[in-house]
Amino acid sequence: MPTPSLRRFPGRVRLEEGASLRLDLLRAEDQGWYECRVLFLDRHSSDADFQNGTWIHLTVNAPPTFLETPPAFVEVRDQAALSLTCRAVGNPQPVVTWKRSDLPVQSGATLQVRNGTLSIAAVERASAGTYTCHASSKEGTVTHTTRVLVQALTAPPTRAPGPPIIVVPPQNVTVNISQDAFLACQAEAYPGNLTYTWFQGGSNVFHLSHLQARVRVLVDGSLLLQRTTPDDAGKYTCTPSNGLWKPPSASAFVTVLYPAQVTTMLPETHLPKGMRGVIRCPCRANPPPALRHLDQGWAPAGAGQAPSQIPNPSSSPSALSQLPGWSVGPDGSIVIATGNDDALGLYRCTPYNSYGTAGQSRPTRVLLKDPPAFTVRPKEEYFQEVGRELVIPCAAHGDPPPTITWVKVGSVGKSSAQVDGNSSLVLHPLVKEQHGVWECTATNQVASVTTATSVHVLGTSPHAVTNVSVLPLLLAANISWEPGFDGGYFQRFSVWYTPLARNPPRAHHDWVSLSVPAGAQHLLVENLQPDTSYQFSVLAQNKLGSGPFSQIVTSVPRGEWSSPKPPPGAPKHSGRSPSLLVPTSALSPGFPVTTVPPEPPAITVHVFLSPPRALTANETVRGVLLRWDPPARASVALSGYALELRQDKGGWEVLERSIPGTDTQVLVPGLIKDAFYEFRLVAFAGSYISDPSNTVNVSTAGMEVYPSRTQLPELLPQPLLAGVVGGICFLSVAVIFSTMAACIMNRRRAARVRKRRRDPPLVFSPSKKLPPPQ
Repeated sequence: MPTPSLRRFPGRVRLEEGASLRLDLLRAEDQGWYECRVLFLDRHSSDADFQNGTWIHLTVNAPPTFLETPPAFVEVRDQAALSLTCRAVGNPQPVVTWKRSDLPVQSGATLQVRNGTLSIAAVERASAGTYTCHASSKEGTVTHTTRVLVQALTAPPTRAPGPPIIVVPPQNVTVNISQDAFLACQAEAYPGNLTYTWFQGGSNVFHLSHLQARVRVLVDGSLLLQRTTPDDAGKYTCTPSNGLWKPPSASAFVTVLYPAQVTTMLPETHLPKGMRGVIRCPCRANPPPALRHLDQGWAPAGAGQAPSQIPNPSSSPSALSQLPGWSVGPDGSIVIATGNDDALGLYRCTPYNSYGTAGQSRPTRVLLKDPPAFTVRPKEEYFQEVGRELVIPCAAHGDPPPTITWVKVGSVGKSSAQVDGNSSLVLHPLVKEQHGVWECTATNQVASVTTATSVHVLGTSPHAVTNVSVLPLLLAANISWEPGFDGGYFQRFSVWYTPLARNPPRAHHDWVSLSVPAGAQHLLVENLQPDTSYQFSVLAQNKLGSGPFSQIVTSVPRGEWSSPKPPPGAPKHSGRSPSLLVPTSALSPGFPVTTVPPEPPAITVHVFLSPPRALTANETVRGVLLRWDPPARASVALSGYALELRQDKGGWEVLERSIPGTDTQVLVPGLIKDAFYEFRLVAFAGSYISDPSNTVNVSTAGMEVYPSRTQLPELLPQPLLAGVVGGICFLSVAVIFSTMAACIMNRRRAARVRKRRRDPPLVFSPSKKLPPPQ
C-alpha cells in the first residue's frame, strides 16, 4: 500500500511481526483492495521492482445504521399527504421495511412503501398510530418508531351540541429517566373547537417551571413529556373543552425509573452525647434503594497520632459488628447506640438500587451535641377543680437550646391549652375534657425527651368506663369493666342491655338498665334468651350527673344444649332476678380467662330497688305535671321519691325530697319563662336508693302562662330560700327596734326641755351659804 494512502488511517494502522498490517477500529469505508510489496533498501529499485506484490480484498461487515429517520412525532391534518423516509447503511446493505402496530405495512391504493419511504396520499383519522421502520441484515436489525397524530377537521354534526366525550383516555406509562413519556388523549365533540388542557396534580403543566420547557400538547390532544426527570412522576389529567358545560377529564400516572441518588446531605450531622444517634443517608430512588453504605474517613485524634479507620460496611456485611453498639438500619443508616468520640469524623454515602447509583454524596462531618435535659419536671399528678386555672411547669436545657411542646395523650384535634413564656402548661379555665395524661417534650436538633403528668379535673360528672367485657354464660352474661375517673365524687354504675332481634318489629329497641351495688365492677345479667344477640353498655353517675355511655359490646348467651355440666361445687343461680356475680375458678373451664377478673369467692348480691319508670311531663295552666310508674322491682316498701331538676344544662339540684311513695304524679309550678328544664326521679326504699329514672325535657319558650324571673321564689333551693326569709325577718325586727328606740329617746329629750322651761332663772336662785372662816 503506498505511504500516502496511510493518511486515511491516522493512529489506526501499524505493521506487526515484520510485514503484517494491523488496522484498529475498522470502519465501513475501510473496505477495499490492499496491496503488499517488498522493497530492498540496500540496492537501487527499478520500476520493475514495483510491479511485484500481492493484492488482498478486505471486506468489512457492519450492522445497519440509519442515515435518515422521520421525527418521533409527526403531526398532520386530516386529508393531507404524509411521507415517512428511512435510509440505512451497512454491510451487507440492509433491507428497510415498515410495520404498523407490529404488523407489516402492505402497499395499497392510498399507501405505498418504496425504497424505504412510506407514503400516504390522504391521511384519515384511522391513519393515526405508531409506525416502525426496520433496517435488517445478517449483521443485525435497528428500528425507529414514529407516532403519527392526525388533527381531525370539523365534522358535520352527528349529535346535539354538548361537551366533549373522551374516546381515547390516557394510560399509565413507565419510562426510564431521560426518556420521553407519551400520554394519549383524544375527544370528540360538537362543535369541534376542542382545547386540551393538561394538569400535573392540580397545576397546569405550562405553569410548572420544571415542566414548561419540556412539555408539548400535540394536535390530537396527546401530551409529550420530553427528557423525563424524577420530579416528573405523578398523576396527569387531560381536560378537553369546547366551551359547553362542564368538560370531562381523564387521568393516568407517569412512573419514572432512575438510579438511586442522594438528595441533600448536610455539611454537619449532629449526634446526641450519651444517647442513641443515627447517621442517615438521604436519598431517593425508583425502584427503592436496596443498599446504602457509608464510607468513613477519620481525622487524627490528636497530635502525633495516626488517623483511625472504621470498617466500611460496603466491604463486609458484618464489618460494623466489630464496633460495640454500631449497626446498619433497614434504610442503610448507621445506628450508634451511644454517641461518643468514636463517632466523630467525615462520612460519605453511596446509595444503590437495581438501576445503579447516581454517585457519592458530599461529605458530612459528625459532631456531638448535648441532648435536652429537664431542669424542671412536672409532678406526677395534679388535682384541680373545674373552671379554675392550673399551671404545670416544665423546663429543659441542651445544645442547641430545646423547644418545649405540650400534648394531651390520646387527644384528637387542637387543644385549648396554652403555653406561657416559661414553657409551662396553662389550663384556664380548666374543663372536663382536659382530664388525662399530658406530655411535655423537649426537642432540639439531636434528640427529644419526654416526661408525663396526670391531670385530674374535680367537680365534673364521671368519665366513661373502659375495657368492657362480656362473658357469655348459661342464659346469662357476666359484664365487667374498669371505672373511669369519678370527677371527685362517689360514682355509681348501671348496666344497660337490649336484644338484637333478627326481624325487629320497629326501628329501635328498648334498653333495660340494672343498678350495680356500690363498689362493684361486675354484674351478672340473668334471664336472657338463648342464641340471641344482646348489646351491653355501662353508664357511670355521680351527684353532678351522668357520664357518657361506654362502648357497646355484643354477646350471645349460651343455651342449655351448649352448656357444659357445671363442675361439683359450682354455685347455683335461681334465675329469678339480675344479680352481681364475682366469678370463681370453678366457672373458668372452657372460657377465656382474660375476660374473668380475679376476685374473692363467689357471692350473690341481689338488686333490691330499680328506678322509677316511664316519667312523662304534661304542660298545664298551673305548671308542669309529672307522672311516672313505680319501680318494677323493690324488696321493701317504698319510702318516697326525690325530684331532681336541671336548668339549661347546668348541675342537677334536688327540687323536692319528700314525695310520698304512694304518689305517681307531682305538679311543678312557677317555672321561668323562656328556659329549658330537665326532670328526673329517684326512688327510696329503706336504706336503698335507686338509679335516676329517665329524663324528661320541658321548654317554656314563648309561653305566657308562666311568670317572669322576679316571681319565682318557689324555684330557689330550700336552704337559700330559708336564708332569704330569715334575713328579711331579721331586718324587719331590727327596723322595729330602731324605731322604738328613736321614739323613746325623742320623748326623754322633750321632757328635759319642758322641765328647763318650768325652772326659775339662775339669777333669782337663793345664794348658797358660805362655810365659816377658820
